[in-house]
Amino acid sequence: MTRILFYLDGFPHEPWQKAFQAADPSVEFLSYPNWSRNENGPTYALVWEPPSGLIREFPNIQAVFSLGAGVDHILEDDSLPTSVPVIRMGDDGLKEGMAEYVLMNVLMHHRHMPLLLNQQKNSTWKRVFSRPAANTRVGIMGYGALGRSAAAALRPLGYEIAAWSNSPKSTEQGVIHFTGQSALKEFLGRTDILICLLPETEETQGLLNSETLACLPEGAAVINAGRGSLIDIDALIHALDIGHISGATLDVVPEEPLAQNHPLWRHNKVIITPHIAAITRTQTAANYILDNIRKMELGEPPQNMLDRKRGY
Repeated sequence: MTRILFYLDGFPHEPWQKAFQAADPSVEFLSYPNWSRNENGPTYALVWEPPSGLIREFPNIQAVFSLGAGVDHILEDDSLPTSVPVIRMGDDGLKEGMAEYVLMNVLMHHRHMPLLLNQQKNSTWKRVFSRPAANTRVGIMGYGALGRSAAAALRPLGYEIAAWSNSPKSTEQGVIHFTGQSALKEFLGRTDILICLLPETEETQGLLNSETLACLPEGAAVINAGRGSLIDIDALIHALDIGHISGATLDVVPEEPLAQNHPLWRHNKVIITPHIAAITRTQTAANYILDNIRKMELGEPPQNMLDRKRGY
């Protein structure tokens, strides 16, 4: 019998239990704090922001699944055994949600909606015209499963799409690829709407700062649905204030929740969403996790297993 030890603070657990039972009625689903150290049968943890030291307390855990695409909330635990595999969420529901969010916000910035919404607040009737999608250069930072899904959603509209990643990716029609730090400035220089989907690592923290934001063309827009640590917020606000950046959508910020007195709340060029760009969907996630468990039990590598050296 496969055993799932589930930890998610502040949200109901019943939908998750129902999803796993629907996918496989034989699964034993145990919500924290009712976890078991029973050694009979394979045991896996499915968690989001677990307390430090929790995983170590249960030596029967054979792998840890993250409830989201990010794993930094797990790696913050210094006591996490290095022998335990950590697996990022990569279900179809998560990819679909991110593609929807990216498509919505690219269109918002392409069609100048932040400006138009502010005009509405001020009872201003002033027409603003947009260039064609084919003349609008979209750049995606981070080209894993979520980045590829975002590109697939944007491609039918005719945008000129480029992707930047730390390691080489396979070529594909309709996407120009840039790789490594040496290509970052060239990538930014050809990007009118920048989409940030990078994970949090030592290399990505503060990657978008005053120097790199200045590489974007004047009037570029920034969408961050990756990690809040990717952008130097003070540098972004300055670039917005001087008009170099025309607008920004931030689903993530360095400190969450965003403080009530933070200037981002009231900035007329900024759209804030509360870390909801891609929410894990119970049924597709349950199927994804159980499929990965079957792979591991057959001795095969699971999808999206953390590479601890790379940090993602």
